[in-house]
Amino acid sequence: MDQRSANAQELGNGKQAAGPGASALLGGLMCLLSMSSVQFGSAFSAPAISAYGPAGTTWMRLAWAALMLLVIVRPPIFRYSLHQWKMAITLGACMAGMTLCFFAAIERIPLGLAVAIDFLGPLLVATFAFGIGWRLVWPLIAGLGVLLLAHDGEGWVGEPIGILFAFGAATGWGLYIILMKKAGTVFHGLQGLAMSLMVAAIVATPFGLMDLPRMTGEGLILIAGLAILVPLLPYALEMIALRRMSTASFGILMSLEPALGAIAGFVVLSQPMTALQIGGTLLVVAASAGATISAG
Repeated sequence: MDQRSANAQELGNGKQAAGPGASALLGGLMCLLSMSSVQFGSAFSAPAISAYGPAGTTWMRLAWAALMLLVIVRPPIFRYSLHQWKMAITLGACMAGMTLCFFAAIERIPLGLAVAIDFLGPLLVATFAFGIGWRLVWPLIAGLGVLLLAHDGEGWVGEPIGILFAFGAATGWGLYIILMKKAGTVFHGLQGLAMSLMVAAIVATPFGLMDLPRMTGEGLILIAGLAILVPLLPYALEMIALRRMSTASFGILMSLEPALGAIAGFVVLSQPMTALQIGGTLLVVAASAGATISAG
């Protein structure tokens, strides 16, 4: 095994010499970096989505991310079992659908609203995983927060089709969490992620081809950079972070994502928020943190 392969395998396995406390702290920093990369990467993607279409941008983003990770990880593609291939295909199809829906949503509705709706997926997964009972209060609180986010004090914001795409992304994100956990048991290191991204790029191809006439050489280079921000860096960081910290700590940190989405939308896209919408964001964050803490 050459040095590059050894480094990649060590990165994927999350090996480190530090103690548990330092490891958890490093995992937390990875989680925060992942969320920031997703939200600001999504915000910076707005011009590309407008110029090259959400499907074309998503397709090329997945293709670039898959190519980069395949070169780094170099998974033994032809030595995987049928079970491993089924897992990679299922997870990859889920990734493609989730990403296509999310970028179609942020083309039509504010980023903060899209992220808040998207976050309902993992919130419901966390809630139902520990029994429905009284914990149903958390998705209800989050739902109220989404309603506040969707109203700017004068009327409802965004297009209905954008809202539907956001709920599609939420469904995909919830399934992604379940499938990614299973994939981690059948693949070593980042091999499962590399294979799933390859499948996701293939699944997104028919949709991306519809926007192909809009693509330019400059666009290909731009999207290659965006692919590092989303999805390559976040997916890899999250996989490694989950090996260094508890799922409860991970969930609490992830509850900051709707707020980061709103901040990214304001800073990058100049999407202002009313006091009502800020309150809605806080409700979504509080519901996610509450669901995570009560589950622990």
